[in-house]
Parts: sequence; C-alpha cells; structure tokens
Amino acid sequence: MTSRSRQPDRRRGLFITFEGSERSGKTTLIQLLASSLQESGYPVLVTREPGGDTQIGAFLRQTLLFSTRLQRETEALLFAADRAEHVATIIQPALETGTIVFCDRYIDSSVAY
Repeated sequence: MTSRSRQPDRRRGLFITFEGSERSGKTTLIQLLASSLQESGYPVLVTREPGGDTQIGAFLRQTLLFSTRLQRETEALLFAADRAEHVATIIQPALETGTIVFCDRYIDSSVAY
C-alpha cells in the first residue's frame, strides 16, 4: 500500500469562529482578516451569532439582548434555534461554494455563558 497525500477539496470553504469577551477586539480582527483575504482574491463571508443575517435570527437577537426575564433553558433553546437556522441558510451554503466564513461567536460562547 502506498501512502498518498490527500489534496484538500477546493470546493469546500473554511469555517472559522472568533470567541472572546465583550470589547476584546473580535470584530476588528475579523474585519482586518476578511479584508486581507478578499484583497487576495478569496471569497469571504462575515457573520455573527446570535442574529447571523437571517430574519428569524434578527428577531431572536433582539429578544435575547433585551429580555431580562427568560429562563436559562428558554434562552439556551433560542440560541440553538438561531444557530440551526444560521447554519442551514447562511453558513452551510457559503461553505459549499468554497467561501471562507468568519463567525463572530458560535457554540463556545453558548457553553461559556
């Protein structure tokens, strides 16, 4: 048996998440990296959680950010609903076209908070 190096599938994109506390520079770093890659000819999509560019996500973001009376379990399920919609309608389709997707927060934040 011979060993063959496996070439990456060029049609698939990359999914990179940025985690960190509020005002730690995540958004600035994402913008700098996205601009640099785009200038080099790479397709890049910048998105965020919660609210990642879907209509239901925007609604859930407002609900999560401004509601102080949600039960922990309810809040966790709203984050999960937003993530499911976000992945299915924004992230996965972009990855399938070879786009590099930068996401400002993802599941690590849900676990941490």
